[in-house]
Parts: sequence; structure tokens; C-alpha cells
Amino acid sequence: MPSIDQKKDKEMKYDAIVVGGGIAGLTAAAYLCRAGHSVLLCEKEDRLGGLVGSFDYKGFVFDWGIRATENSGVLFPMLRQLGIDVDFIKSTVSIGIGEAIVNLISKDSLEPYREMLASQFPEESSGLEAFVGLVKRSMEYMDVLYGIDNPLFLDFKKDPEYMRKTLLPWMFRYIAKIGNVKRFQMPVEDCLHKVLRNESLIDLIAQHFFRKTPAFFALSYFSLYLDYYYPRGGTGALVSALEGYVRANGGTVSLSDEISEVDPAAKTIRGKDGTRHRYGRLIWCADQHALYRSLTGIQALPQKAREAVTARRAFLAGKEGGDSIMTVYLTVDMDKACFGGIHNPHFFYTPNKMGLNTLSWERVSRNGRFVSDKEAVFAYVRDYLALTTYEISIPCLRDPVLAPKGKTGLIVSTLMDHPLVNHIREQGWYEEFKRLCREEIVEVLSGSIYPGLGDKVEDAFLSTPLTIVERTGNTGGAITGWAFTNAQIPAVSSMPRITSSVKTRVPGVLQAGQWTFSPSGLPVSILTGKLAADRAIKELKRETGQ
Repeated sequence: MPSIDQKKDKEMKYDAIVVGGGIAGLTAAAYLCRAGHSVLLCEKEDRLGGLVGSFDYKGFVFDWGIRATENSGVLFPMLRQLGIDVDFIKSTVSIGIGEAIVNLISKDSLEPYREMLASQFPEESSGLEAFVGLVKRSMEYMDVLYGIDNPLFLDFKKDPEYMRKTLLPWMFRYIAKIGNVKRFQMPVEDCLHKVLRNESLIDLIAQHFFRKTPAFFALSYFSLYLDYYYPRGGTGALVSALEGYVRANGGTVSLSDEISEVDPAAKTIRGKDGTRHRYGRLIWCADQHALYRSLTGIQALPQKAREAVTARRAFLAGKEGGDSIMTVYLTVDMDKACFGGIHNPHFFYTPNKMGLNTLSWERVSRNGRFVSDKEAVFAYVRDYLALTTYEISIPCLRDPVLAPKGKTGLIVSTLMDHPLVNHIREQGWYEEFKRLCREEIVEVLSGSIYPGLGDKVEDAFLSTPLTIVERTGNTGGAITGWAFTNAQIPAVSSMPRITSSVKTRVPGVLQAGQWTFSPSGLPVSILTGKLAADRAIKELKRETGQ
């Protein structure tokens, strides 16, 4: 393959070009390379992975983006099919409120979880019984959806008995349950209000999820917590393995290559440096708004295609990306045993049982406009950080080599509103806001689950929703594609239709990743990446007759 420098001197033609080097893009590129096609993978950043990856800092390894991976019958079968070897460690989860903590070991841990909630809200005893019933139903649905190795990643010729012994029985269970899943699509907040009355309790449960997450997906997270795995060496090990496969099988990877123009009539893309390439098929694995912004030459398309593209572009106008997060990375002069004696390596922690319902949004936003009173905004942020739920990940509790001996690295995340942070930046308060958040989060944790932590913190640095926008290009710093708060989600959201989710209105262009199917996550990114690659391979074969 020519070098990147050589390619900039002339236009190159590839069977397939993949835009976006996250997990979906890496998966699509890997399968296209496996099929023998010439592939170019373009990534706007100087490293692959998107919302999956790790970085080194003074001897600590931290994870950028997701803190663990779910198998869900997708990840491991994909790696096996490609012949990629990644060593995974079981990533156990704990949930805590104040001083009460439950370690999730198996599905039987659901009862201690209920008891923990009942100890905080004894008046909701009967409601919590009903809540647990909903969780069990959701877990059953999720077990049906992801309870077996996905057949998309299996070779039935090598295992002819799989069809009879596993796939057919699963299909009967799937058909029996899928209708119930469809009836369980209401927002999780609405579902909880059907069985619980205490707003603080409802908050403590709902704070684990994005706003208006479908109930079947949110409440089944108890199953997903039991399915968490961590790549040895950090989540970046998964990215490195997939990147290595693409390169070893003839794929070309172009980093720091942001695509600014897609001409579907000419089947060309252009990078911001002016380099053009031709494609047989294009798979877009980045923000969908960016795809429709980049389209040129629309008038040269056939009328039907032109009208469809124009209509889709209009439909997407104003559609919002999902929730974003803020993360503080801490290096601490404390041995990992100090933390391992409190909770498991992956910890969802709410320091205060009051819930966010006690925090009025009108303190910072009135009549649709943010206030310009810095003290009012910062007071709101302080109160929010005292009441929110934190996702805490400690890499060295899984893999001891990920921190210097006797020290510990903590990754502490919480949901954070992108428009609010953007307003803070526009007001010129951004650096002060970041300092406030670093200090407040350490103080909250020192005053609750980690007494004395503040005296042992050596370094603390922050990632905000604006950091995510900068690194990924995702609308609103979204970490899971489209917001559930959109009146109509611009993505397929029915599992039986996931195969069609990779099609776009743009001729010759397919899509994959978190903007393609909702709800999304790592397994969906892999699934849609594989589906898009399969469709591209089929279409290219039909065109060439080979």
C-alpha cells in the first residue's frame, strides 16, 4: 500500500472507505479487509478508538471513554471470528448509597440491592418489591436478546449442530418475548412512577441512566453489570488489537484526517488538507449530522435520491445528541487495597439519598436562557455534584500494573449538561469551572466514601462535555448517539430491524455506530459495523460480478 504522504499527491481509489475510527469503524474495516477489499479508514483524531481507549500518565493507565466492555454475545464472538486474541478480566460492579454498598456477584444480588434501597426508604417496601419484579422482567428480555453468541459472528459450517441445539430454541424464545419488549418502551422515569412514590428514591434509580432511557434497556442494566469485562492493559488494548488486524490485512489507516466533503454523485471524499479519494462504498461511522453537513454535489443525484437526502437533512435539523459526561482523573498516594476493601473495581456511587429532584433547573435557566450570574451557576454546580451519581473506575484493582506500586488511579465520572458547560465557556468561566469541579468532587468523595482522600490526591485533571466534542465531533458531547428526549429518535430502535439500520438515504453510503441504532453501546457499535461491512461486501460483489 502507498504511504499516506504518497497518497496526498494523487487521488486514490478504494473498494471501501470507512469514516470514523471508533469501535464501529474498526469492526467494519476489519471485516472488509477480511473479505479481501482495499480499505481506507479515516479518523479525525491522532489515535483510533473514539470513545474507547486508554492513555498513560506518570505511570498510571487511565481509560478514556468507556470503563469496561460488555460481551452481550457480540464482543467475544467477533474477536474469535477474526482470530484476534485479547485477554479479558472479569470486571465486577458495586452499587452504593452513602455508607451502604452492595457488591453484584450474580442475579441473586438483586435481593441485597432491594434491601439496601429499602433500608434508605422503608416506607417504599411494597413498591420496591414491584420494582424488583420489573427488573427481573427486563433481565429476562435482555437474556433473550443477548443470551447466546450472536449468529452474525458464527460459521455454521464449522458447527452444524449450533443451528439445531442453540439457534432454533433461542428463536422460539425470542419470538415469544420480543412483543413484551416493545410494550416496555416507556421512559424509565415513567415506569418507576408506576410502582414508586418517593421522588428521591426514583431519582436514585433513574440517575444511573440517561434521560428518558427506555425502561426495558435501563432496568436490564443489572444484567449488563454482571457481563462487564476489562481488557488486560486497559480498554485501549481492544482498540490496538483491532487496529493491528486492519493493518496486518492490508487496510490503510489515515489519522488526523477529518473528512470535510462527501460527493455521493462522484463517489469521492475530501479531507481538510484537500486530499481526495474515490470509493466503491462509504461507511460513515461518525456523527450523523457531520455526514449530512459534508454532502456536496447533491444536485447531480437522481431526483428520487436527491429528494430523499434533502428530506433526511431537514429531518435531522435540531435533533439532539444524547447526554454527556464530565470525568475527573485522580492520582492518589494510597494503595489499591484501601479502595478494594470498600467496593469492586467498577463502582456506581450516590453520596446523598436526597436525589436530584431537589435541585431546580430554574436556578440556571429561565425562559430557555441561561442566567449570567456566575455565583448562581456555580452554586448550582456545587449542589449538583453533592447529589449526583458517580461512576468510579479503578483500573489497577483489575490489573495491578496499571498504577505505580503503592498508588492508585481513579476515574470518576458523572452526567453533565453540555449546553450549560458551553454557556460557562462563553461567559469566560470555563477554567474556574473546571477547578471548581475538581475540588468539589474530591471533597464530596472525601466526605463520604473515601475519608481523607483529599490529603492524598497528587494530581487531578478534568474532561468535560466540551472535551468530548473536541475529540469525537459528537453533537453535544453525546456518548450514546441520539438523545432519548428527541420527539422522534432519528435511528432504528427495533432489534428485528437492526439489519436495515445501516442503510442511509445517500446512494453508495452506509452507516454504523452509535448514531445508527438506539439504544446504543459497544455491542451495538460492533453489530452495526459488521452489518454495514456485510452489506458493502454484498453490494460490491453484485456490482463487479465477482
